[in-house]
Amino acid sequence: MKKQSNDQGIQINKYISNSGFCSRREADKLVDDARVTINDELAISTSRVVTGDVVAIDGEKIKSKQRPIYIALNKPVGVTSTTDMSDKTNIIRFMNHPKRIFPVGRLDKDSEGLILLTNDGDIVNKILRSSNNNEKEYVVTVDKDLTHEMIRQMGVGVRILNEVTKPCFIRQEGQRRFRIILKQGLNRQIRRMCETFGYKVKTLKRIRIMHILLGNLAVGKWRYLTPAEMDRLERALENAVG
Repeated sequence: MKKQSNDQGIQINKYISNSGFCSRREADKLVDDARVTINDELAISTSRVVTGDVVAIDGEKIKSKQRPIYIALNKPVGVTSTTDMSDKTNIIRFMNHPKRIFPVGRLDKDSEGLILLTNDGDIVNKILRSSNNNEKEYVVTVDKDLTHEMIRQMGVGVRILNEVTKPCFIRQEGQRRFRIILKQGLNRQIRRMCETFGYKVKTLKRIRIMHILLGNLAVGKWRYLTPAEMDRLERALENAVG
């Protein structure tokens, strides 16, 4: 086993995510599954990497860090936000990007709209962690007319998955349409919240993540984040919890 003092080098999961191979969470799983070595010795979760070390996954040496890639995609309905290649609807197959990238979080298969993809594993948890209060904005239509009481209670908080959702901004924009801004990302959160009041979501579209807007990007199309967007993202995440 790789043994080094805790005051030197970089932790193995961060080293792997910094290389662009995968997110830090996925790197933890690779280590737990005994697929990572440092200088031909099995790595453990507390292993650290110093200059000159050779890190390999499944026996293949990790290449030096690639140029960071940050992409905004307007995900269509029917595409699954997973890197699992056994799923024929996976987002990586859909993107067919020449570089290794992975999605930042998820957007349900039956939802559309903005999702970010990157090869920079270091930013993923900072964007997703709910304690960092990063906003995500959606436009939703449901199967029957909305009521003022439903909108009010959705904004206050709804009990789903054994917890109460955080208070959020919500505004009715039509008989069956509303806009909602969340600062957390529970599994199928908006759909579950609506189901609590007897509503079924017909369409769900994410139009913003933090300051990054979907804008007029066509469904199925993608673009690289602009320098201005990246500068603002880096400043926003500077003191975020990873």
